[in-house]
Amino acid sequence: MTDLCGHLDLVGDVEPSGDGCVECLAGGGRWVHLRVCMTCGHVGCCDSSPGRHATAHFHAVAHPIVQSYEPGEVWWWCYLDNVAFEVADARSFTHP
Repeated sequence: MTDLCGHLDLVGDVEPSGDGCVECLAGGGRWVHLRVCMTCGHVGCCDSSPGRHATAHFHAVAHPIVQSYEPGEVWWWCYLDNVAFEVADARSFTHP
């Protein structure tokens, strides 16, 4: 399914930046679900969260691909191609 996203060359060997949304933790906010930037490892909250920090990170630094940071979810999202997909045999992340 990765043929729908043309930006996999921007994916790095990342480590999540923390156990929760970086901005929400710093500002006392809350989140619904978490995403990990696959370029730098930034953990941000989803668009259902008040801060929408994962999307804000994309707009600020143009890192196009995130992976779900939720238990049991292995999907990825490309903001530039507006597509969800899975990467076979890719490392998946789950926050504690």
